[in-house]
Amino acid sequence: MSNIYESAATTLGLFNSPCLTKVELRVACKGISDRDALSKPDPCGVLKMQSHGQWFEVDRTEVIRSSISPVFSKVFTVDYYFEEVQRLRFELHDISSNHNGLKEADFLGAMECTLGQVSAECTLNGSAVGKMKVTAEELSGNDDYVELAFSAKKLDDKDFFSKSDPFLEIFRVNDDGTASLVHRTETIMNNLSPVWKSFKVSLNTLCSGDHERELKCTVWDWDSNGKHDFIGEFQTTFKEMKAAMDGKQIQWECINPKYQVKKKNYRNSGMVILTMCKIIKMHSFLDYIMGGCQIQFTVAIDFTASNGDPRNSCSLHYIHPYQPNEYLKALIAVGEICQDYDSDKMFPAFGFGAQIPPDFKVSIQGVVEAYQNCLPKIQLYGPTNIAPIIQKVADSASEEMHTKEAMEYFILLILTDGVITDMADTREAIVHASHLPMSVIIVGIGNADFSDMQMLDGDDGILRSPKGEPVLRDIVQFVPFHNFKHASPAALAKSVLAEVPNQVVDYYNGKGIKPKCLSDFESSRAFSP
Repeated sequence: MSNIYESAATTLGLFNSPCLTKVELRVACKGISDRDALSKPDPCGVLKMQSHGQWFEVDRTEVIRSSISPVFSKVFTVDYYFEEVQRLRFELHDISSNHNGLKEADFLGAMECTLGQVSAECTLNGSAVGKMKVTAEELSGNDDYVELAFSAKKLDDKDFFSKSDPFLEIFRVNDDGTASLVHRTETIMNNLSPVWKSFKVSLNTLCSGDHERELKCTVWDWDSNGKHDFIGEFQTTFKEMKAAMDGKQIQWECINPKYQVKKKNYRNSGMVILTMCKIIKMHSFLDYIMGGCQIQFTVAIDFTASNGDPRNSCSLHYIHPYQPNEYLKALIAVGEICQDYDSDKMFPAFGFGAQIPPDFKVSIQGVVEAYQNCLPKIQLYGPTNIAPIIQKVADSASEEMHTKEAMEYFILLILTDGVITDMADTREAIVHASHLPMSVIIVGIGNADFSDMQMLDGDDGILRSPKGEPVLRDIVQFVPFHNFKHASPAALAKSVLAEVPNQVVDYYNGKGIKPKCLSDFESSRAFSP
């Protein structure tokens, strides 16, 4: 391994990380009270973790409509550190059908615990009276995924004035006889022969890596009141499913046990068909880095007048002779890590509205010096237009995308005081960039209103362009610097860069692009029976 990768791995603690394992967390609730007398809640679960006294959202579940006892199919995956007290907060929100964000949702309750305490059933604290159960399971180490596609035909009709609205649930049967929900398909309205969308799930989640573990599959007729009608069920194993890898279709009889007992001529309640089973080899972030993928790091600094006159000690750009300002602290903390993934350690550096001298491509130390040198020479002004800088980096990322190789991934670090004047164009640019090998990191400097930045981050719902097009994947990470004002530079860098490895992996795996050093056949590895 070359020195650049050793240096980068050491910087991020990839070789001597205290992380012992990864843990999957599943959430279920029961007995949530109805705040609205006319309808049941539409619950969504949110996982937050505590860092430096602040709660940060990690992920959220799907929204389950009209349910007081939801069992979420979304699985949270977190790193487990034996020597750390990892504080978790599970929140429950009622998301109306007209809104996807949490800001307009009703807070139903929350449960706080540590990761070590997580396998417990606790009462929710909040406006809802009910219980939340969180179960934990250690991952076995197999990171491969399987893509499955199901359809059905001639399902029983459970509705009087229309056809059934079927959806499929897949459960993994555990060693103790309990069942864990693996996946819930979408509902196909008014159709007795539905074709559900394909989905991807890890082999750990599906069968704990045991190809002969029993899987229980259940078909329901969806009802708007949450009281879904049972259509039928069947049992199978992943070993049986693998026969569909050869292009064959496997089908099972969907059986309603009550009908089987009561009706003499009963055969089944329809057929469920597996139309596709494909193994997907998941490569890691280090696989791509060691395969030669370079991180192309670009810095953009906000020089608008809202930062204040740099000659004034109250300015966010004020250069103190003994204490770096927030712009410099953020730049150095993030840049010193990113430079270890770039062989020449040279980065394009821009300012909003003007390029930073002298030649627009300098080292991290050079960026710092260029920043300090240019302040006396420029006049801070507006507007704060971020979209042109995103588009500039996106143009380079677009060229890389056409190579169809994992050679360069682009990270744009934007340091700004938070007042964006081209929000519509910025949203459009981010949606476009979400299709490219690119991530955007925004660090909010000062104490301005960062609500626009939170929206760009997508943590409060799916970011969409002004025309309504959603992002293909989440590529924006926003962190307000004031949360880390008294923390170490490493803490800021860890929070800012936390999502980047997964964003790199998600992009290349989603495109089916393997690390350059791996041979072609590895990307379609088959499992032996």
